[in-house]
Amino acid sequence: MIGLNGTKLLIDISLPLKDPVPIFALVLFIILLAPIILRKFRIPSIIGLIIAGMLIGDHGFKIIEKGSIDLFGKAGLLYIMFLAGLELDMTEFRKNQHRSLVFGAFTFFIPLILGFVVCHYLLHFNFMATLLVSSMFSTHTLVAYPLASRLGITRNEAVMVAVGGTIITDTAVLVILAIITGAAAGNLNQQFWIRLSVSLTVFTVLVLWIFPMIGRWFFKKIKDDKTSHFIFVLGMVFLAAFLAEMAGVEGIIGAFLAGLALNQLIPHTSPLMNRIEFTGNALFIPFFLISVGMLVDLRVLLRGPEALLIAGVLTVMALVSKYLAATFTQLVFNYSVPQRNVIFGLSSAHAAATIAIILIGFNMGIINENVLNGTVILILITCLVGSFVTESAGRKLAIIESDKQPEAEEVTERMLIPIANPEKMEAMLDFAVMIKDPNAKTPVYPLAVVQDDEEAKARMTQTNRMMEAVIAHAAATESKVQVVTRIDLNVSDGIARASKELGITDVIIGWTDKTSTTDRLFGSIFGTTLDNVMQSVWENLYVCDFSFPLNTTRRIMLVLPRNAELEIGFAHYMQKLFLLSKQLGGKLMVYCEGATQRFLEDLIQNLKQTVDIGFKLWHDLVDLPALAYDTTKNDLLIIVSARKGTLSYRPSLEGLPSRISKHFTHNNVILIYPEQTEIEYIEAGIQPEDLTLRPIQEQLANLSKLGRFMKKIFRKK
Repeated sequence: MIGLNGTKLLIDISLPLKDPVPIFALVLFIILLAPIILRKFRIPSIIGLIIAGMLIGDHGFKIIEKGSIDLFGKAGLLYIMFLAGLELDMTEFRKNQHRSLVFGAFTFFIPLILGFVVCHYLLHFNFMATLLVSSMFSTHTLVAYPLASRLGITRNEAVMVAVGGTIITDTAVLVILAIITGAAAGNLNQQFWIRLSVSLTVFTVLVLWIFPMIGRWFFKKIKDDKTSHFIFVLGMVFLAAFLAEMAGVEGIIGAFLAGLALNQLIPHTSPLMNRIEFTGNALFIPFFLISVGMLVDLRVLLRGPEALLIAGVLTVMALVSKYLAATFTQLVFNYSVPQRNVIFGLSSAHAAATIAIILIGFNMGIINENVLNGTVILILITCLVGSFVTESAGRKLAIIESDKQPEAEEVTERMLIPIANPEKMEAMLDFAVMIKDPNAKTPVYPLAVVQDDEEAKARMTQTNRMMEAVIAHAAATESKVQVVTRIDLNVSDGIARASKELGITDVIIGWTDKTSTTDRLFGSIFGTTLDNVMQSVWENLYVCDFSFPLNTTRRIMLVLPRNAELEIGFAHYMQKLFLLSKQLGGKLMVYCEGATQRFLEDLIQNLKQTVDIGFKLWHDLVDLPALAYDTTKNDLLIIVSARKGTLSYRPSLEGLPSRISKHFTHNNVILIYPEQTEIEYIEAGIQPEDLTLRPIQEQLANLSKLGRFMKKIFRKK
């Protein structure tokens, strides 16, 4: 192209744009501005981006050439289905699987059957188009789920059933899509069915079984390279899509299964999950929605009544069929009207999977522009209806739920993380974010204690650099942190004073190794840092030894001592472990006595928690070798101990950290000391243990240990 002064321009700016630089710049500004502008008119951002694509495409102002953003568009389609599998709560699905199966059957078959009748007899579509469009009615996207979360009703059974039903119906529709695409290609014969069944079986086993094994191996080997983690996940998604196409099905099925396979390896509050969602929401998915808009030609609606009829029938059919599915579910399980309406609101919105299926059908020539345009209108209306119904019914349901339960005493949750080792900082901060109440507004408090001596000023500079790294890592998880640095006589005093000043409820500290002979022999006499912290910090204390990333956990092994349920902090730390189990996607296997198991089952029921949990009777906490035999290298071991003089304390708990280090060298380990009521000392210099004979017994035991150790030395000589 020639410029004003007669020179040749390096960039061609004639319309439609063909050069990638102005195309990319324009699309980025559309992604930035379209949702902001249309949000003022209460139009969802998904519709705003589609409308923007309509304006700049071949059927609009012809600003961007068709096909110029196909690469990002196809990547966005796969990304949508990957996130759909990744964000599903598999624990909630398993706990309500029978009811979810019933709702999943209703919300799949009712729209499918009614849609088939309407499309075939009213709209007179051919068989393939009828099957494709009617299966599209069965899908739904949980667009309104954030509204339910904001209202605090996500633990209600109706919400859990709606979420679980999403897995059933979307998976079934994707299988039908594979059959439709095979039939459209003219391959629907006996060989097709054999090939489809065999290839799908091999492909499913490969993705759902081999992918998680590869993922755990990778995350253990490459611990600290966050960029490599993201690239690895992205590579696995597109590899799964490629394998799906080799198996004879659409790539979106592979992306969806990749999300399910990596679900347990990517906690929802982790920095990796934040990067995945951020990249998808900021880049891939908007590109896909704009590319969809470029295919839409709303002028078709003005060419005759047929286009308007199809758009109206599709929209009404989508809403009516989902309402009937919610009503039948209400009748079967005797749900209330607000619960039925919440199920309808959550399952009525059509977005991601719907546009993906219709777009595939349009590209294959199964459906025409009328159906594609009608689907865009369907998405707009159902998203608005679903959001409105969910918010209205959810508010009523939240009021009903609050009336049923007495008001609990509100405790402001505050977590303190004393950091001494920079290498363990990220793992401890990730653990804190995983167990933190998502509704708590308070930040996490990383603490650095500098010993008050002549080198304190020099160490403060080093500590400030470490805290800058803490802030940077917290920013990656979008977690609020408030760094605390203090100079004190020793670490334990600094932790104790910070806990009191900040009103801390949970303290997370790193594992202190005993390596010297003096520490091993006299640690309990002179007092280790952990011993001193336990004597001055009475809140829930988590002692963590993380050798591997937490997201590689397959199972959580929780060992509870006798009378653990009688401690003050029992319910508090158990709720934290429920959150951890959901974040990691691992089963919580509890080793305890019968009375503790019954109490814990009642607690789960009262809290209306959804957790994948199992129990095993366990009477002897000292038998760590037997516990090690039950534990695999991918298990997270959590042992609840107790402070001296408490209800669950036993002499067998003495020296537990060193014994754990001996038997569980290849596991992540957490040692929990429950919250206790602070004991006021009667007189200066007198400890509560001084009022019993236990200290004398303990020191006699220490002398006995020393005697046995000396005998071993002389025998060797």
